[in-house]
Amino acid sequence: MHVLPDYRRIVLLTDGRLGVFSSKTASSLLRYRGDDVVAIIDSASAGRPLRDSIPWAPERPIVTDIAATLDYEPEALFIGVAPSGGALTAEMGAHVRDALRAGIDVVSGLHTRVAVDAECRKLAEAGGARILDLREPPAEQIVATGRACETRCRRILTVGTDGNVGKMVAALELTRTARKRGLDARFLATGQTGIMIEGRGIAIDAVISDFAAGAVEEMVVASGECDVCVIEGQGSLGHPGFSGVTLALLHGSCPDAMILVHHAGRTHYKNLSRRPLPSLSALRSAYENVAGLLHPSRIVAVALNTHGLDRAAAARCARDLERELGIPVADVWRADCDVLLDAAIAT
Repeated sequence: MHVLPDYRRIVLLTDGRLGVFSSKTASSLLRYRGDDVVAIIDSASAGRPLRDSIPWAPERPIVTDIAATLDYEPEALFIGVAPSGGALTAEMGAHVRDALRAGIDVVSGLHTRVAVDAECRKLAEAGGARILDLREPPAEQIVATGRACETRCRRILTVGTDGNVGKMVAALELTRTARKRGLDARFLATGQTGIMIEGRGIAIDAVISDFAAGAVEEMVVASGECDVCVIEGQGSLGHPGFSGVTLALLHGSCPDAMILVHHAGRTHYKNLSRRPLPSLSALRSAYENVAGLLHPSRIVAVALNTHGLDRAAAARCARDLERELGIPVADVWRADCDVLLDAAIAT
């Protein structure tokens, strides 16, 4: 499991992709660790107000390069984008090398490991900086056996109609709501952004497929004596590109309850414009049937991502889904998660 230093002065690198969905990692860090962010590097947006791109962000400067951040005394550069394929572009690589040269740690969630680059390693050593590749899998390789079922905690897994719909946000909000009620609630980060926010976790999509469910199981067992474990979901069971990691999470965590996360208005899989999303009813049945092969579990509520809708349209969408599915629906972008937590704990 990765455990990050307690960074309090972070620079985000978005490299021309600054936006709610185009720089999902950065936008989430600005939502949950905004106080720790001192600047954003994005030459395409430099000088503009940050809230033009990320509406909920605190006011932070957008600059063109590492040199422009040095007055803010950054401790680490976090790569704030997760492009398809996870490659380190030439432009991002230049910023990364400048950070290492200045003695600034680099935290990366890309599939391309920064530390495998010989020049980056030399610069880090010379500058006294660290490279933390969050998609470096754990050394221990464990085959899942269903041990998560034996834990005391209430296990809640967020599952999605697609990738990039808000499963991590829903999981974080559920955890925060549970803690407000005095429960010992743990957020189990399973992706690079969740790790950057929580400070610990495993990027499940970097684990060899035979051992991915086992890595999830180990995290659940390690936290199994708490009241509530909220497991961050990944991908979607119906998406041909990301269904494998979704299945590993289902069988590794053996959830007692699932929260289905949906981006209102999305009709087709991301990056697969010719493949329409299945109905939410069909996806609910699929998730429940697959999870039930190891441990009975139901989708008990829907967390609705309403970004892009006004308040009235968001409320109509939530009401329509409640009528269609017969379960609670909560707009996690505008309201609290009490109804979701109630449904997850009551089952």
